Amino acid sequence: MSVKPTNIRYRILFLIFVNVVINYMDRSNLAVAASEIDKEFKLTPVQLGLVFSAFSWTYLAFQIPGGILVNRFSPRILYTFSLIAWSLATIIQGFAKGFTTLFGLRMATGAFEAPAFPINNRVVSNWFPDNERASAIAVYTSGQFLGLAFLMPVLSMIQLEVGWKGLFVVTGLIGIIWGVIWYLFYRDPFMHKGVNAAELQHIESGGGMLDKQQAEKRTAFRWTDLKAVLSYRKLWGIYIGQFAVNATLWFFLTWFPKYLVDYRGLDFIKSGYWASVPYLAAFTGILCSGFLSDYLVKKGVSVAKARKRPIIIGLLLSVFILGANYVNAPGLIIFFMSLSFFGIGFASITWIFVSTLAPKHLINLTGGVFNFVGQLAGIIVPIAIGFLASGGNFAPALVFVAMLGLLGACSYLFLVGNVERIKTGEDE
Repeated sequence: MSVKPTNIRYRILFLIFVNVVINYMDRSNLAVAASEIDKEFKLTPVQLGLVFSAFSWTYLAFQIPGGILVNRFSPRILYTFSLIAWSLATIIQGFAKGFTTLFGLRMATGAFEAPAFPINNRVVSNWFPDNERASAIAVYTSGQFLGLAFLMPVLSMIQLEVGWKGLFVVTGLIGIIWGVIWYLFYRDPFMHKGVNAAELQHIESGGGMLDKQQAEKRTAFRWTDLKAVLSYRKLWGIYIGQFAVNATLWFFLTWFPKYLVDYRGLDFIKSGYWASVPYLAAFTGILCSGFLSDYLVKKGVSVAKARKRPIIIGLLLSVFILGANYVNAPGLIIFFMSLSFFGIGFASITWIFVSTLAPKHLINLTGGVFNFVGQLAGIIVPIAIGFLASGGNFAPALVFVAMLGLLGACSYLFLVGNVERIKTGEDE
């Protein structure tokens, strides 16, 4: 009689999901507080754009080093350190005295958050077989949307009660507590007491990497490896696509609440509730995309069609953000914003291509470069919007975001090509 596999991997997925919720809570709390900070510090739109982008300067700079660290340290240890460190930086933001200190503290937050998504990718690659991986990525990535959909009104109410300074303290404390919980409950597959041999066999036979395999292949960083992951056209296709996905995402993480309040005239509390609707749309989009993609693969549809089509369709839908330029009713504004963000959710299984296309021994480094290029949007987009909106007209900023979505769709259409793993001599 065969032993039924355990399902410990789903518990691990829940832990990652919460990590992502907290990760994006601490990225977006500044967006909620922006109008009040703007009034207190008397920031110009360009200065506010710089503060919004500060997180991404260091998050970007530490992506490749973060990918190297992920290959050297256990997710249990590295994620615990990362969570607690960025949460402490968040708390200290509540004591900022002006533009310079706030800018510096946002840079510290970005530096400590840098390893998070490469760790997520490593954990899912270890714990999930190939035919479950898109769904797993969709579930944990949905944390950034579902969490913010419910957190936007909550964060607005917290700020109303304790002020913008208290908002940073509360959100930081939540992260510290969860960092301890992660350390207590996460284990790698071969170290987890609850997982049985049947589940390990299910993961390994389905193409799951298993951390034991990764440990056997860990080597010192080599510059030739970095050159390799920058040499393939199909990898550049997913890098540019990630930049495009993040372009719209960073609009919603930074300028969107302020856009509703200061450029569309909604009051602060109502803007929190309105702002939650596009996040729910994005959450719906990513779950539809992930589960549909895995379903198509199981039904025999080619990987190229099952994985690429949702991303291309989603990026094309993101262009509908332009519709907000031509309507004035709040409901219609939110409709176009939600349709655009649904598209970004639908396109957000992009991480599947890191583990699907990259050479096996370079998955972590590829993930670091992938996130590095994608995170350029976190620098460029907030600053560009600040300049484009500095005259009081936000319409050019939305045109800019929409065109980047179109660029991303083209990158998947014309650069990625056949969906098959890149093989090198070291993977033979």
